[in-house]
Amino acid sequence: MAGTINKVILIGHLGDEIKMHYFEGGNAIGRFPLATNESYTNRQTGEKVTNTDWHNVVVRNKLAEICEKYLTKGDKVYIEGKIKNRQYEVEGQKRYTTEIHAQEMTFLTTKKDPNSTPMATNAGHSPNPQPAPNTMEPQEEDDLPF
Repeated sequence: MAGTINKVILIGHLGDEIKMHYFEGGNAIGRFPLATNESYTNRQTGEKVTNTDWHNVVVRNKLAEICEKYLTKGDKVYIEGKIKNRQYEVEGQKRYTTEIHAQEMTFLTTKKDPNSTPMATNAGHSPNPQPAPNTMEPQEEDDLPF
């Protein structure tokens, strides 16, 4: 393969409300934690084990505003984006963080409007949410270890 690719696909639940920051010129950025779970059955004990991973998600401009309007803590979303690493300094110490910069999202469940259908959003398209295709219907959980 001659090229490279940086693509992430996550389905998870918001761990907190979206934290918005607005800039001069109308740009906006939103940040929220996303929890993904992995469940399996321990073969030795027969106990069901669930591991949770947390991801720092970043959304920008219209996508951030749409997320702020429709999403709340606990909502389930499908996210496509890129992994970005960045460095910052706190009290003279360098810190590092890994973020998921979302480019496309589908709202699988929202608490603000329980009667709504899933909504797809794309950072490069219309700011108005559109109904998602039926390909993202919730699946039954299984006991696979991956």
